[in-house]
Amino acid sequence: MNIVKPFFRQIIFFDVKRYIALLVIVMATLLSLPDSAAQSRRNWQYEEYIEKFCRLAQEHQRRYGIPASITLAQGLLESGAGTSELSRKANNHFGIKCHEWDGATIYYKRDCYRKYRKAEDSYLDHSEFLLRDRYQKLFKLKLTDYKGWAHGLKKYGYATDPSYAQKLINIIELYDLNRFVKKAGNSKSNRDEKSDETVYQAVTPRHTVYRSWGLLYVEANEGDTYQTIAYDFGFSPKELARYNDSKTDVILSAGDIVYLEKKNKKAIEGYDLHTVKEGETLHFISQQYGIELKHLAKRNKMRRDATLSPGQVLKLR
Repeated sequence: MNIVKPFFRQIIFFDVKRYIALLVIVMATLLSLPDSAAQSRRNWQYEEYIEKFCRLAQEHQRRYGIPASITLAQGLLESGAGTSELSRKANNHFGIKCHEWDGATIYYKRDCYRKYRKAEDSYLDHSEFLLRDRYQKLFKLKLTDYKGWAHGLKKYGYATDPSYAQKLINIIELYDLNRFVKKAGNSKSNRDEKSDETVYQAVTPRHTVYRSWGLLYVEANEGDTYQTIAYDFGFSPKELARYNDSKTDVILSAGDIVYLEKKNKKAIEGYDLHTVKEGETLHFISQQYGIELKHLAKRNKMRRDATLSPGQVLKLR
């Protein structure tokens, strides 16, 4: 009986098994490593710019509803990460021209541009610039929909470059700028650099608790009501709804803020006024800033169900 051939078959069989196992380990290791090609394409000046302005972009997301990813991408693109002549001489990081502007100006390449005392003023003006009527449809998009925002900015005339939207998208994806959107959340913080910080995990895995304005809150899931959230945390539905100036049977939208404690009587220092955007209600604004609805209405001498108009200015404190 010839036993040599079966013996070699067995050796080859085990070698193949070891080879496959080794290949699986190598592939898993490679997949766990960062994208070295993407890393090599990154510009250190862009990285420094992002580090410098990411918190400001997040603050403006909470304050104005503009995705931090879009703000950062536009700042990077328009200012060359703060190296352009316009950004160096005029602190203009967003290429905004002089139209309808009473402040200081500078002429650059035969065009008139707005001039600012500091970069932070340019960021503020950029946010207020996007509150114009022509960009209002963008605010109906999700904060994470950076592609929709990028194409919308091009569509509504922010830039004439036909590839403007794709350039923004490329920057956001290469530098993973959407991470700042998720960290910032959609409501203002108390500027302690720990905004929307996770405080603890709920008893059930359905909700994570955050802190903003000094208040604990969760974000509703699709189909949530005050009853379902109250059940998860041991509240009475009536008590939880009262904290949020609402009724117990209201069906919430995904991402809605639900406070787990009584809201404040006024906004924190530094947040004095709010300019109403299209579709906003007094209740929405009270949730956005963590202010009790009755105090917000009283401060502005109006009913709780008053109809608001875009551009209307409300007192927050």
